[in-house]
Amino acid sequence: MANNVNPYKDSDLNKKAQVAQMFDNISGEYDGLNRVISFGTDIKWRNEVVDLVAATNPQNILDIATGTGDLAISLTASAATEIIGLDISEGMLEVGRKKILKKQLDGIISMVVGDSEDLPFKNSSFDAITVAFGIRNFENLEKGLSEIFRVLKPGGIFVILETSVPTKFPFKQGYKFYSKIILPNIGKLFSKDKFAYKYLSESASVFPFGEALNNILRNVGFIEVENRPKTFGVATIYTASKK
Repeated sequence: MANNVNPYKDSDLNKKAQVAQMFDNISGEYDGLNRVISFGTDIKWRNEVVDLVAATNPQNILDIATGTGDLAISLTASAATEIIGLDISEGMLEVGRKKILKKQLDGIISMVVGDSEDLPFKNSSFDAITVAFGIRNFENLEKGLSEIFRVLKPGGIFVILETSVPTKFPFKQGYKFYSKIILPNIGKLFSKDKFAYKYLSESASVFPFGEALNNILRNVGFIEVENRPKTFGVATIYTASKK
């Protein structure tokens, strides 16, 4: 079970509504700040996700917590003829739609507002499902994963890209300093939402990673579960399938 951290501690809204509000607030600045905060390495990690998905030759892909559509756009390098980007934040999706139109990819990618814990799709609908830097924002992790399991086709691939915490010296200490001190202050300086990047840091620090998340995936029903730590363990790529 993941520990829930909410963006706005004084809000009466549930986590799901707070997350939607937060991403609506930062949608216009998200892409630029994301590149700065990750030193551009998030692009490399996403490309690895694309390679893993493309190797399975999917015809259709669901990208959950698609945000502004970076991964959905990159996934057009696969054989897929249909890619759906789903997100709870209309603000993030609107930024993504503009990027997709500019790249003339609107014939392949569609962006829809939706809840990861109540997916508006039939059972066994997708050859591949991806989530990049969004799974820790689920209000109920197991429920969201169960929904993903439901709409994934048997034999399909599920790929997660998520932040994780390095376990070895000195990367563990360096990551802790960066995430607790540097990242929140960058957010305060450049974001109009002073709580957003503090939340993103705190939620990453308590989210299960490595074998802990592997076990949650297995308990939901996924098979062939593997994790691949990236860049000294600051991020991890997880792959799983459905019998």
